[in-house]
Amino acid sequence: MPKLQSQEKPRFYWQLLFSLLMFVYMYLPILVLAFFSFNESRFSASWEGFTLKWYQQLFRDQRILSALQNSLIVAVSAVGIAAVIGTLMAVGLARYRFRGKTLYRGVSYLPLIIPDIAIAVATLVFLAVVQIRLSIWTIVAAHVVFCLAYVGLVVSTRLADLDPHLEEAALDLGATPRQAFLQVLLPELMPGIISGCLLAFVLSLDDFLIASFTAGSGATTLPMEIFSRIRTGVKPDINALSVILMLISGVVFFLAESIRYQSAEKRLKQ
Repeated sequence: MPKLQSQEKPRFYWQLLFSLLMFVYMYLPILVLAFFSFNESRFSASWEGFTLKWYQQLFRDQRILSALQNSLIVAVSAVGIAAVIGTLMAVGLARYRFRGKTLYRGVSYLPLIIPDIAIAVATLVFLAVVQIRLSIWTIVAAHVVFCLAYVGLVVSTRLADLDPHLEEAALDLGATPRQAFLQVLLPELMPGIISGCLLAFVLSLDDFLIASFTAGSGATTLPMEIFSRIRTGVKPDINALSVILMLISGVVFFLAESIRYQSAEKRLKQ
């Protein structure tokens, strides 16, 4: 008798459906926002035609440009300070033994789990106690706190994948501890440092809560300016600004992931 060919029933992939619904739920509001940023109408209730005037108006808005400048100053300054201190902190925790190391490690990464409102209030109370006048630099000081934790975490992850005997080999070949760090360890850590800095930069640029508590007069950042405008309703120029910020965040994330991927590929080839 000829063998009957078994026909497999089509499978219904619940995981695929769940993933699709999750992505629709996450990204559909973003697509709607981007769509209405090109709407001719000042209101988002109906479509009246395609236009780029809201983007043009955005780049002529001096308040937005001033707030963007303040945000860039805060982000670049905080990330620059956190890059140096965070790298040294990660190396010290990975390479040296000292009393209270476990406690210090836990305290160093606490900003990753502490709510932003707690960091904001604590920073404001501290600045009031020491009588430091609020300004753009108090925002920088507050942002260094959580930027430091993110940079330190990414660099420590990179350190865990490195051969711990690299520095010892350099020292045996006659290098000083400083030369071993600058010429051997630091180049290996650079992909992790850059990735951590890019992540911290995006978080600092997008922060509203901590900045609003620690900002002085005239030190308005971009998220603070956006919040002050949407209280009376979301306008098309704010939609356009949101699209630009999301594109910037996406580009920065892509760069960080590219650096991490290239670094991982380089380690596999060695």
